[in-house]
Amino acid sequence: MEPSGQDANDHGQNSVGDSEHPWEVTDMTRLRRFICYGSEMAIYDTKEHRLGMESALALLSLLQEGRGCEVVEEVKRLALEGRPVRANPSLFALAVCSQHLDLNTRQGAFRALSEVCRAPEHLFTFIQYKKEAKERMRCGIWGRALRKAVSDWYNKQDAMGLALAVTKYKTREGWSHQDLLRLSHAKPANEAIVLISKYVMKGWKEVQGAYADKENSEEVIKVLSYLEAVEKVKHSADEMEVSHLIEEHSLEREQLLTDHLKSKVVWKALLKEMPMESMLRTLGKMTADQVLEPGSSDVAEVCERIQSEAALKKAKLHPFSVLTASENYKRGQGNRGKVKWEPDVDIIKALDSAFYKCFTNVEPAGKRFMVAVDISTSLSSIVKGTSVSTAVAAAAMAMVFARTEAETQVMAYSEGAIVPCTITEGMSLRQVATELVKIPSGYTDCALPVLWASEKTITVDMFIIFTNSACWHGEANPAECLRMYRHKMGIFSKLMVCGLTSNGLSIADPAEDRGMLDLCGFDLGAIEVIRNLALDLI
Repeated sequence: MEPSGQDANDHGQNSVGDSEHPWEVTDMTRLRRFICYGSEMAIYDTKEHRLGMESALALLSLLQEGRGCEVVEEVKRLALEGRPVRANPSLFALAVCSQHLDLNTRQGAFRALSEVCRAPEHLFTFIQYKKEAKERMRCGIWGRALRKAVSDWYNKQDAMGLALAVTKYKTREGWSHQDLLRLSHAKPANEAIVLISKYVMKGWKEVQGAYADKENSEEVIKVLSYLEAVEKVKHSADEMEVSHLIEEHSLEREQLLTDHLKSKVVWKALLKEMPMESMLRTLGKMTADQVLEPGSSDVAEVCERIQSEAALKKAKLHPFSVLTASENYKRGQGNRGKVKWEPDVDIIKALDSAFYKCFTNVEPAGKRFMVAVDISTSLSSIVKGTSVSTAVAAAAMAMVFARTEAETQVMAYSEGAIVPCTITEGMSLRQVATELVKIPSGYTDCALPVLWASEKTITVDMFIIFTNSACWHGEANPAECLRMYRHKMGIFSKLMVCGLTSNGLSIADPAEDRGMLDLCGFDLGAIEVIRNLALDLI
């Protein structure tokens, strides 16, 4: 649908009048970027970089200003309201806050730990960040507050969830559950946690001896049965026994031995309860290992699951996630080229069907978008880090916005020409890609969409430009054009430039304007960055 020139008050939070300088980049702006994707700059890179104090200068500045409690609240807010692309920046920020001089900041960071550390690997990473920071200070990390926070984390876990965690995620970042339970002097809150702690610290034989003749609660019996199954699998070379244990106790791939994964029988057992995302990632390997053979009942079951609207909704899969899995599978080989397979026609058809069904999983932002696709020669490459062509990626994202956001205008532009594109509900991805290339290709001019909207007085909350790399060859600077557009329309419009193959962009003004952001490459994280910027969360 074409955004009209309606009153900007309908989308009040984007009005320029809401603040004297709504575009100003402050330390809090930089902190939000850091928490979201690990960089204070207005550039999101699909390649994750190691975090250090040098990459969190705004965080340190806010702490020095005595705003530590605000930092902790911002970490929690983004964890709950927004969708941080990466977990590590939040953990890093909490680790730094947890050893600040201000008592309230330290206490707040430890209280937030259970909300932000949602998985064992998060807890391990948090501990490692504290260790690295403390090494610079030449002092220990295991004070009373940390011991209590770690002990509380374990005690707040569901018993069966914790049993899975300690057997699936045994170590991360050089830390183990045994390390954390020992160093925190954890005091288990109930009998089930006592059992799991004993298992981690003393081993299965000790648990067997301690619980053999006891009258145990129903929950303890359930945990005992689960841990026994895990131990049996460790020592079994019988693929039928392993298969039976997997099916009976919902064991996962990470709890098995490497030799078990050479068995088709074991893979078929795993497949029955395998999470959707894991299944999509391993379709190629299962085809290569002939677990999935053409025309087999296993292929039929997999195709049925892939196309199940209920299963797709439960997994909360984004269409781009399915598209990436589909293109990876069609390629017929793994990233390193060692594993090769002949793609199954039925699986490809199922993935294609799932792509369209996943549009209902996309939560609208409720903004007025202009999605502009550069159809110059730049759209003939592959998106950095994926198997998806830039043309297909741009077409897919244009479809996502057109189908899920009520006020979206899709444009195609190149060398002084820009035209609206009509994307209807029933169009296929191939048809959309064809619709986008209906004008001749030429050089890239990223200012054209903003200039066009300004000339037509069309109200846009956010311009999203898809191109190969961030460059402009026109006379107008896109950042300056956006500022002039804001002044004319009276709203705080934003600009996101997606350089699908780029290793470094230069469109956004990182120092002066928080409403501009560049993407290097494209992945699911990029989609969350777009959403967070649109909703004013970063």
